[in-house]
Amino acid sequence: MFKLAHISDIHLGPLPDLSFRELASKRITGFVNWHRNRRNHLVGNTLNLLMDEIERVDPDHLAITGDLVNLASSREIEAVSAWLKEAGEPKNISVVPGNHDAYVPGAYEKTIRAWYPYMRGDQGPAEWNDDFHCYPYLRVRGPVALIGCSTAVATPPFAASGYFGSRQARETVNLLRAAGEAGLFRVVMIHHPPIRGATSMHKRMLGIRRFAATVTAGGAELVLHGHTHLNTVYSLKGQIKPVPVVGIASASQGRGGKKPPAAFNLFSISGGPGQWNLIRERFELTMDSRSITLVETTRF
Repeated sequence: MFKLAHISDIHLGPLPDLSFRELASKRITGFVNWHRNRRNHLVGNTLNLLMDEIERVDPDHLAITGDLVNLASSREIEAVSAWLKEAGEPKNISVVPGNHDAYVPGAYEKTIRAWYPYMRGDQGPAEWNDDFHCYPYLRVRGPVALIGCSTAVATPPFAASGYFGSRQARETVNLLRAAGEAGLFRVVMIHHPPIRGATSMHKRMLGIRRFAATVTAGGAELVLHGHTHLNTVYSLKGQIKPVPVVGIASASQGRGGKKPPAAFNLFSISGGPGQWNLIRERFELTMDSRSITLVETTRF
């Protein structure tokens, strides 16, 4: 049995001091939002509690579906680099970026370069360069194929949309088909929910129909996403049966906010082609905010 843990929307804090030059952009709106809202809930020991529980259940791999930073400043990117090293080795953690990781023009390239070991496909070059299309990537771990996709793009103020384009769709189909022919359980990682109506218009993913067609044409067993800070289960049309599309709350969300508290999913994968067994266990921050506990089990 293969165990895959899933977290998202870390929004690692606290927010560092920013220069006037860094704030002279879309970051000023995010800076205000952090101090008015996010810092009141994305604080404390919550993320540490979550990571301690993940370590206790001892998954074979950890998937992180974006928004590791808040405003994508250089200091935040460096802090996440240090956090990732503490969380585990690159071979055991797979990351895809979110809209906050590409918050302003130029940020996307900085985050990819800094976190590339955690985003590098099995056949990717040792070092990332500006001419290399990092996404989609393929990592094979045991019976599981992890296909990482990116919807991260810089957007105007008050927008948080994502984009899944035709090039990435074509390459993702090829990776999915190859993984299926190899008899692997295929997991697609993406930040924005690829479901119409899952989030508001200014936060939606452009290319939802394209992504759905990609999953149907290539085949997949599971899609993981973040972005909404909600614990959700949707589905997309698959080749044989519907493909579960699973979202998760922010890994740093404390109790008392409008969104559900911090959580992670633990997927247990067994069986083989045509007879895969998938069980999801959702772990959540307790009412007293002192620990993480199992709250839900779902068999797909």
